[in-house]
Amino acid sequence: MRTLCLDFGNTRMKAALFEQGQLLSDHILENDGVETVEALLKEYQPEKSILSSVINHAPAINQLLEEKTQFHLLNHLSRLNFTVPVGKPETMGADRLALAAAVVHFFPGKNNLVVGLGTCVTYNFINKYNQFLGGSISPGMGIRFNALHDYTAVLPLVEKEWNFPLVGYDTKANILSGVILGLTKEIEGIVREFEEKYSNFNVVLTGGDCTYFAQLLKNKIFADPDLLYKGLYAISETNNK
Repeated sequence: MRTLCLDFGNTRMKAALFEQGQLLSDHILENDGVETVEALLKEYQPEKSILSSVINHAPAINQLLEEKTQFHLLNHLSRLNFTVPVGKPETMGADRLALAAAVVHFFPGKNNLVVGLGTCVTYNFINKYNQFLGGSISPGMGIRFNALHDYTAVLPLVEKEWNFPLVGYDTKANILSGVILGLTKEIEGIVREFEEKYSNFNVVLTGGDCTYFAQLLKNKIFADPDLLYKGLYAISETNNK
């Protein structure tokens, strides 16, 4: 049984294919067009599909997936392996729902903090009782680089580079140190606050750059760039019986 997991984020559109619970392949999509999704269906012939979308994608994509597969659109009405006792579940991004579902499935019985490194940095806290209590959102790395350029008169737009000094020797090095090291220290500080409050505590870092940031962080943190895909698959299995 094959399941196609689609993730339409603010910056990138991605897809992953699972077969009998195993991740077979994943790749970045050129766009969120109907033709792109149709080509995936033709190539992989999945029996099931699930879509997590935080953008206003074309309704025709939902119709196509419904016609060709057992389809589930991730939303606040989806059956989940956790509860949301505070706040409004309908306001939670689909990507955060998937991350929470993944850690509850793979790290049961723990207080879990999932740090998602995407367009925004999301901190998602799910306690040992499988309750999503919320978290926080801050600007992602790309937003920070863009903001320094867009809201100043002369600072250049800098692309990420992982080899940078603590003490910047020119403007570019100063920005690299400020953005990347600054984000690293932000994550460390928030993780420390949770560690002081909760025992049996687990931290999972995910997103495209999670492996690198895990090396920079002093805390013992598990990095899983495929965590969102795994969460989507778990939710699909619950809702596509």
